[in-house]
Amino acid sequence: MDLNSIATQVDQFIQIQGGYWDIPWLLAALTEELGELSRALQINTGIRTGITSNRNESYKFSIEEEIGDVFFALICLANKYGIDLELALMKTLKKYQNRERKKKIQKKL
Repeated sequence: MDLNSIATQVDQFIQIQGGYWDIPWLLAALTEELGELSRALQINTGIRTGITSNRNESYKFSIEEEIGDVFFALICLANKYGIDLELALMKTLKKYQNRERKKKIQKKL
């Protein structure tokens, strides 16, 4: 399944639920989900230690879920702005590829 098909599925789901939240709420949701992913990564990799509650223990195994949540929130934000996800990602990939080419050229000089 391509990114735009996924974006369409998310859009259909959101429309059934009553539509997108306002931008500040979408940004808050994305920030919250990113924080949860950060916490899961920190716990899972051992950066964050000394956590003993059952709720926090579950974060060790939730990286995939948290990435999904971040991706969902990001898709909602992109849909709200009418952004083509595939095009946006390809532009970013080209940007990074161009940076790497420039670094290699500069090293040769």
